[in-house]
Amino acid sequence: MPLIAVGNLGIRKMEDDVAGETNLEKLLATLLPRLLDDEYVFCSMENARYGEHKELEPLATFAESEGLTLIVPKNRADQYGLRYDSVYRCITLMVHSNLDAVGLTAAVSTKLAEHGISANIIAAYYHDHIFVPVEKADRALAALNEFIRI
Repeated sequence: MPLIAVGNLGIRKMEDDVAGETNLEKLLATLLPRLLDDEYVFCSMENARYGEHKELEPLATFAESEGLTLIVPKNRADQYGLRYDSVYRCITLMVHSNLDAVGLTAAVSTKLAEHGISANIIAAYYHDHIFVPVEKADRALAALNEFIRI
């Protein structure tokens, strides 16, 4: 039976994984957006490599040619004197979306744009995570809840 590593969560059986929803209508109707408590910032670390800067407790990283981008809690960035431009809150879409689902990112970013809210979206294996400006987080959550049909 094939096994896969899942972050710090250990080893899981592949057959235990559910593929996630692909139907856009169902995805939008069951988004279940949840606003996380922490504030986050995007920082770029020149000449850094993945796995470095664990002390910052990055939520996510991405290697770019200009440097390693880290999304870190604002308090950690402040503690270490890191430069950042803006502060964000994260909204996690609790629906389990399939990575091959078509249109979810477009629908979410369009909805937020209609409300004048920028969106930095990261798709992870189970959920999508949207970083919105801290001062617009409550408005963003309300906008995303417009998709949900009761």
